[in-house]
Amino acid sequence: MGDKTELLDFSAIWEQIMPKVDRMIAQIGDKSPHVAGADGKYDDKRIDWWTSGFWPGILWIMHDMTGDDRYKEVAWHWDERLERFMLEPNHFDHDVGFHFLPTAVIKHKVTRDEDAVRRGLFAANFMAGRFNLNGGFIRAWNGDHQSGWSIVDTAMNLALLFWATKESGDPRFGQIAEAHADTVVRAFIRDDGSVNHIVSFDPETGEVLESLGGQGAAPDSGWSRGTAWALYGMTIAYRYTGKTAYLHAAQRVAHYFIAHLPEDHVPHWDFRADGRLDDEPRDSSAGACAASGLIELSMLLTEKTGRVYRDAAERILQSLYRDYGTWDDAGHEAILRHGTGHKPAGQNVDVSLIYGDYFFVEAIAKLKGWKHRIF
Repeated sequence: MGDKTELLDFSAIWEQIMPKVDRMIAQIGDKSPHVAGADGKYDDKRIDWWTSGFWPGILWIMHDMTGDDRYKEVAWHWDERLERFMLEPNHFDHDVGFHFLPTAVIKHKVTRDEDAVRRGLFAANFMAGRFNLNGGFIRAWNGDHQSGWSIVDTAMNLALLFWATKESGDPRFGQIAEAHADTVVRAFIRDDGSVNHIVSFDPETGEVLESLGGQGAAPDSGWSRGTAWALYGMTIAYRYTGKTAYLHAAQRVAHYFIAHLPEDHVPHWDFRADGRLDDEPRDSSAGACAASGLIELSMLLTEKTGRVYRDAAERILQSLYRDYGTWDDAGHEAILRHGTGHKPAGQNVDVSLIYGDYFFVEAIAKLKGWKHRIF
């Protein structure tokens, strides 16, 4: 997996993605995939698991890019399934953006379906209800001891609230999103551009109590996927608001991410993991997410200023395509290998991850001119 400078034609990569997704439709069926292990078979998680929106999100992008109704037909029912489950006992949390942005929101943008916009706004109301006023943060998980916990992943979900204000005309959604984005800048992004995964606040006063390592190697480490979430999330916040504080935050994180990439441009799971970094597993999902965020960032800047981010994204995507893809394995149900889910817990190390697949497809689609942004 060395550095190869020969440029790839991203149209050619797209031509590989289309038959791959066609095979995935037959292989995955109605499953809600999260992880594919050594056997190359995706699992089937419960519908309220945080990753359930990414597979239908891939299908909607394929439909939007090709006009082929086969993709729309397979993706169509997902937002209805999610809404129905929200009315039953469930585990939905701050990640409702990951559920409803790649299902209801994109469905409405592409088809103007009225039920889809209603479902997206329903989810935005749920997310807004998790906002802690004194701390200026959106609560993450639902555990009894976690009422003051917020995580960097939520930066990516803010797009649901920004969209809800734009769609409904109600400014409250965007106000909550901006308040949380301000907290990300203040409490999550460090001076060097690395990020905290979990910040624990006093839920009554809003005071910052401590930073927790979470899925990173340590409380002060550099978890690469969390870095990608912050990079992309702050770019989203800048795109919707025009606030330069968010732009500067996105750039600071982007510089940290790019500067710490190894020779083949695909990140290790943590940029500051203990021990010999070369022995640590990679996280292709962090690379794919960051690449899509870097493309977005480049598009919000002048061509000259944005070129450094676009070039970095293209290097990441070329490496993912060359050395991490499953193009030579028709039986493999995922697109990318070598993702890392939760290394400290020993969960999902060196696997395929559906969100890595999603952000890879999204990034290549952007390079091919895709315009219907959902994140």
